[in-house]
Amino acid sequence: MKVLLIGPQGSGKSTQGRFLAQYLQVPYISTGEIFRKLSQEKVGFGQIVKTILEEGHLVDDKTTYKIVKDRLSQPDCKSGFVMDGYPRNMEQLRLFDPKFDRVIYLDVPEKEVMRRLMGRGRSDDAPKSIKTRLDLYYRQTRPLLDYYRKQGILVEVEGMGDIQTVQNEIKKFV
Repeated sequence: MKVLLIGPQGSGKSTQGRFLAQYLQVPYISTGEIFRKLSQEKVGFGQIVKTILEEGHLVDDKTTYKIVKDRLSQPDCKSGFVMDGYPRNMEQLRLFDPKFDRVIYLDVPEKEVMRRLMGRGRSDDAPKSIKTRLDLYYRQTRPLLDYYRKQGILVEVEGMGDIQTVQNEIKKFV
């Protein structure tokens, strides 16, 4: 099964994605984790990614799609995967559509997202960076919800409960 987790940063996608991947016995793929690993490199593309992330921006669509397409072509993804972070906008979807079986939207209010992100302690979680990312999310990523809703594969899950409650809710839809 190919599943996309969608929601603002801090909505629990990573936590729920790892759980769901283990539950479905498929890989968990996070573009955010891929980019954070790249940003630790001192030269070349890693340094570019680091600067982009620290400014609260997203890596460009063509670069992102190439990385994702390459990752999904690997043998461990043949039975499916849980994706977090792709596509982030309609342009990425036009470049490469992984043809998800289910899209799970983790719905968390913005105030709670801000509280969660401020508590993570990551270098890209300064208040200005958080606000920039949330603005991008609301502008670019949320239109995907309408697309997947029309496809009949979108499920909305309340992300405010404790981790186990959210996990149990997600399991009902996969």
